[in-house]
Amino acid sequence: MSPQITPVTTSAAFPSATTVVIIGGGIVGLTAALTLAERSIPVVVLEKGRIAGEQSSRNLGWIRKTSRAADDIPLAQAADRLWAGMAARVGSDVGYRQAGIMFIARNEAQMALHESWFKAVAPLALDTQLLSKAEIAQRVPGGQGHWAGGIFTASDGRAEPTLAASAIAKAAIARGAIIVEQCAVRTLETSDGKVSGVITERGEIRCDQVLLAAGAWSRRFLGNQGIALPTLPLICSVMRTKPMEGPTHIAVGAPDFSFRKHQDGGFVITQRGALDAPLTLDHLLLGTRYLPQLRHARDNLRISLGRYFVKDLALARRWRGDRRSPFERVRTLDPAANPALNQEAMRNLCAAWPVFEQAELAQAWAGVIDVTPDSNPVIGPVASLPGLTLATGFSGHGFGTSPAAGQLAADLVSGHTPLIDPTPYRFERF
Repeated sequence: MSPQITPVTTSAAFPSATTVVIIGGGIVGLTAALTLAERSIPVVVLEKGRIAGEQSSRNLGWIRKTSRAADDIPLAQAADRLWAGMAARVGSDVGYRQAGIMFIARNEAQMALHESWFKAVAPLALDTQLLSKAEIAQRVPGGQGHWAGGIFTASDGRAEPTLAASAIAKAAIARGAIIVEQCAVRTLETSDGKVSGVITERGEIRCDQVLLAAGAWSRRFLGNQGIALPTLPLICSVMRTKPMEGPTHIAVGAPDFSFRKHQDGGFVITQRGALDAPLTLDHLLLGTRYLPQLRHARDNLRISLGRYFVKDLALARRWRGDRRSPFERVRTLDPAANPALNQEAMRNLCAAWPVFEQAELAQAWAGVIDVTPDSNPVIGPVASLPGLTLATGFSGHGFGTSPAAGQLAADLVSGHTPLIDPTPYRFERF
């Protein structure tokens, strides 16, 4: 069962022209739309399914700087500032709480990785602290785990995925953005070597710029345009408990579980780092580019070959604008949660904090993550096709930076001074 998203009343009208078309109604595309609308730039968001129906409503809701790549931290810092003002900006609660995030280590080797990261980001002057076992127990009481230590950033936080994207969408609409659901973009139109419009299942929209923020679908869309984006899909299983008393409001990540407080009083839990990897053709085509990641995460990937491979092969990789596209055949990626992984996470969590033995399951779900070879997103123009900008490949940690990522994408599309230096996210690095 997918999470229950706050509904959004979108447009029934279909415009013939605009300045910017955004492909994908996830939280990054919606934040870009809100930013453009606030600048009085005409913008249309086209979503093949429903707003926030995939990654944007299925993630853990963490907002963190902790353990991010150093190049990615300025974006996360900018996102912190934007999250803090988001409720006032959109006129609705998005569940943002600056409650802190803690990662804990079971052994000295794991702790050494935290210490190495801590040293590497020292020039960025974060409020991160290294923790002893005693300090972990002080912040998260009632535990029985044997920890080598941990790392904690008080300024990290959380927000509610089922609230945030919808609230941003409503604010964008109120400021003049047009959002159309159940409308897949099939292909791009070009004129004189640059983007001039999009062909959708409902017809053509002329435009000057296109922002592709289509998550796990971006690689297939670009492939049809002759543009190779290296991303691979993985599946994360998640569960939420009914309201209960817990050990802390801090979000905690151990090597084999994570939890964070939900706004309703329950907890969102996952087997941290354990992801299903049902093989597709892309895994075979791109696998060698992911060898460094595979060596690092080989114990956490549950690789399988079966029906996902067959389903993926059945979806076209080349199509014309006057033909039904893969995005109309599969409106929403809705994988089933892996009960074995969720049970594993709960066993590990209960062994560490026995208070969770009283937990009652409220809901379980899964989501598809699009992962790049370096686990960082692509936010920037495509040099080979002027007028096309990408904001995709967020590799499972895009929700936290989404306000800044969306604004950065809007800056690049509209010619404004970028919120931060976009160089780490350039498409050409691949």
